[in-house]
Amino acid sequence: MSLNEIIALFDIGVFEVQGKVFTLGDVLMLPAFLLVGYLLISWTIRLIVMRMRSKNVAPDVVHLVRRILFILAFLALFITTLDLINVPITAFAFLSGAVAIGFGFGAQNIINNFISGWILMWERPIRIGDFLEVDGVKGNVEAINTRSTRIRRTDGVHMMIPNSKLLENTVVNWTLMDNRSRTTVNVGVAYGSPCRLVAKLIEQAVDEQEGVLKDPAPVVIFDDFGDNALMFVVYFWMNASVEGNLRMTRSNIRYRIDELFSENDICIAFPQRDIHIDGKLTVHKGELD
Repeated sequence: MSLNEIIALFDIGVFEVQGKVFTLGDVLMLPAFLLVGYLLISWTIRLIVMRMRSKNVAPDVVHLVRRILFILAFLALFITTLDLINVPITAFAFLSGAVAIGFGFGAQNIINNFISGWILMWERPIRIGDFLEVDGVKGNVEAINTRSTRIRRTDGVHMMIPNSKLLENTVVNWTLMDNRSRTTVNVGVAYGSPCRLVAKLIEQAVDEQEGVLKDPAPVVIFDDFGDNALMFVVYFWMNASVEGNLRMTRSNIRYRIDELFSENDICIAFPQRDIHIDGKLTVHKGELD
């Protein structure tokens, strides 16, 4: 087959849209152009993202910039492709109108979550790496996508939460402004224990723990005269991006309190009851079968 025959083969009309005849060459060139454009866009954006990460830009900012660049680049690629094959954008006016009506009636949820995702990425009330509490579930944000946000719970399980839910419901962001969190440890000692010494030992146990902040300083409070114990509570602050750090620190403080109380002969109280019996009580000692 000669070169002229090959060129003539590519000029064969395949279909027509609003008076524009698409040839075999146009049909074959279109996916090739889109593929090259996609590879070029992906490579360029990957370089930009790597450069931003090397400068320690916040992960959520990198994520937002990458999404915006992808959308703008693919929009430019689409318009360029239409112009390359001489197709006016108005040819898609009817189709885009039908799609818009379909989305309006049948995809309200999807649109709501899509817009909510962009609001989350733009306003940044929730960022990648934040520690959230949503409906009693706690976990770290791993990704904010256009439809949903991926959270890894403290037990390692991944959750997909619709973006609209994060905007329309109450969400506790433990790390929105900083990583400082306040927590407490409660302990009850037996009646008759030296209260001043008890408070001093509790404060010592907290001060010895690594990660507990000195400012604000820990505060020990004689909380109450309980039914079975003198109740003490200590409040302290620490930098903790996940709840596991708080639990581990509280556990270490309890270990140390137990050791210090044992060294100073202070008894940690346990429930006790006095029973008063009216009348006579006879106890018989028998043998068990």
